Amino acid sequence: MYPAAERRFILSNRITIIFLFLVITAGGIVRSTGSGMGCPDWPKCFNRWVPPTHISQLPDGYEQQYVDGRQRKNDRFAKMVDAFGFKKEADEIRNDPSILVHEEFNAAKTWTEYVNRLVGVLVGFCLLATAILAFNYRKSKPAILAWSVLNLFVVMVQAWLGSIVVSTNLMPWIITIHMVLALVILAIAIYTYYLATTFRNKSLLSNHRFSGIKWLSIISLLILFIQVILGTEVRELVDSLRGKGVLREDWIDALGQAYEYHRFLGYLTFVITLVLFWLVKSRFGALTIQSKFAWIIIILALVQMGSGIVLARFALPPYMQTTHLVVASLFFGAQYYLMLMLSKAKL
Repeated sequence: MYPAAERRFILSNRITIIFLFLVITAGGIVRSTGSGMGCPDWPKCFNRWVPPTHISQLPDGYEQQYVDGRQRKNDRFAKMVDAFGFKKEADEIRNDPSILVHEEFNAAKTWTEYVNRLVGVLVGFCLLATAILAFNYRKSKPAILAWSVLNLFVVMVQAWLGSIVVSTNLMPWIITIHMVLALVILAIAIYTYYLATTFRNKSLLSNHRFSGIKWLSIISLLILFIQVILGTEVRELVDSLRGKGVLREDWIDALGQAYEYHRFLGYLTFVITLVLFWLVKSRFGALTIQSKFAWIIIILALVQMGSGIVLARFALPPYMQTTHLVVASLFFGAQYYLMLMLSKAKL
């Protein structure tokens, strides 16, 4: 059904999506283990392509060397932020003394962060290959080429932002932007996959005439997106509480409104997902892609709800924090793809 060149693009696109989920998983492990500053510089790690395994491999005075380098990078970044009109955030970057606090060398954390970066590099190569293969569509479906090239640009911005995350010592609002941009890259990759697979196979878009299901899927995705952002903010608050010495069993009670909003949207998302599942199952055949993804999102919603309950009841265990983040990204990706299959559906 698909020409060989298009099959290669679809395969590359599918692999890219898989690696994007892997890099989100690696990032979740980095956050839950507190390894974000395992490498104090970027793109190298302690100025080496292969990071050290023992502190004896580091040069004398390395701490001040990296602090000075981060200071210079932060000054340049603050000027850019100020130029865009965000004076408060720029002043925070310039004046927050915690940004330049050096973290002691820890080989496990260093290699955890380094593996995260390696997976990120693989994602970059996957997106590059996908963009190159997208030139096969330059005449037949130019939108695929345009979005693929745009995604390559966005991942370059994401890589640069990753260096800023390191230089600002994991400043919370920059981490939030970093997470949002990761979801944008994932959404673009899913969109190009959708365009390529439905270009030749219009039967995937068969649907009943019911616009309500389309709008419900869009609303559900928007609420889920907001919930993910709030979840990132909750995680930042947890990091802050840890830094203040608050006991782990007291974290949930100390999180405040951000956590309450996040939890409320979690319940709301689950209810909407149940309704969406019922609507899709009642209007699509069991073997349709829409019906299959309806099952996927309901299963992910259940797992996500369960992981959230474990986090709340058992003082935020690290392994469940990673699970919660990874399932949230899978949930977002599945919801987004189902929305595309519903919003573009035809009789």
